[in-house]
Amino acid sequence: QVQLVESGGGLVQPGGSLRLSCSASGRIFSTSAMGWYRQAPGKQRELVADITSGGTNYVDSVKGRFTISRDNSKNVVYLQMNSLKPDDTAVYYCKVKALTGYYSTYLDYWGQGTQVTVSS
Repeated sequence: QVQLVESGGGLVQPGGSLRLSCSASGRIFSTSAMGWYRQAPGKQRELVADITSGGTNYVDSVKGRFTISRDNSKNVVYLQMNSLKPDDTAVYYCKVKALTGYYSTYLDYWGQGTQVTVSS
C-alpha cells in the first residue's frame, strides 16, 4: 500500500501564496501520474493539476497561477499556488498513480487532504 502525506495548507489572504507538498511512501516501484484535486463545500471534487512524463495539465481557473512539479527520486509532488483567490478555498487532495510491490498494475492512491482557506 502507498501512503500519501500532505502538508502546506493553511489560511492566507487573497493574493497570497502557499506551497503544498505530498510525499508518497511505501513499497513503490514506479509512479506515473501525480496530481492535485480539490473539493469545496457543496461542490464536486475537481482536478486542479497533474503531471506525467508527458507534461502538465491544469484546470483553466488556475492556469498562470499554480504550478505543479515533482521530485521523482523522492516520490514527492508539489503545488505552488500564487495569487490565491477566495474561490481557491477547498480541501486539496494529492493523488498518485503507482506500481507497488503488492500489485502488478498501477493503482491510484489518495492523500487525506489539506485545507486551504483564502480569506481577508
